[in-house]
Amino acid sequence: MATDDGPADASARSRPRPDLVERAAPFLPAGSEIRQAFIGQAAPNFAFFLITYLTGLTMFWIEYRCVAITSDAIYVLDSTKFSGGATPRRLLGTMPRHTRLGPVSGRWAQVSLLGERHWVHKRFHAQIESADREAGFTTE
Repeated sequence: MATDDGPADASARSRPRPDLVERAAPFLPAGSEIRQAFIGQAAPNFAFFLITYLTGLTMFWIEYRCVAITSDAIYVLDSTKFSGGATPRRLLGTMPRHTRLGPVSGRWAQVSLLGERHWVHKRFHAQIESADREAGFTTE
C-alpha cells in the first residue's frame, strides 16, 4: 500500500508544478530558475470562499495569484479567475527573497503577499515550507 508521507513523495511535493513554472517564466527576468511556485487567493474575508464554493456568487471579488520564487526574489503574478490562478497575466510586484511566507497549517493557510492577506490551499504548503527553508527560516 502506497503512503503519501514517504521521502519520495516529500521530494515530489517540494518541486514546483511544471505548468506553473512554464506559465510564470515569461514574467520573470531572463534566465530565472523558479525554485518554488504556488497559487493564492485574496478576498475581503474567508467567507467569500465559502459563498463562492456554494453558489459562485462572490467569484468576481476573489483575486487569484500565482507566486514564483527564485533564489533572488519572490514574484507575485496576477492570474485569471477561470484558471483558478494557474494562468498568470501580469507581474503585480516583487518581494525580497528573504521574506518569510509561513508558517502554514490547516486546509487553508494565510500568507501575506504585497501587504495583502491571501489564502493558500494545503496542496501548496510544501512549496511555502521549502521556500522558507531555503531562505533560512525554520518551518515549525
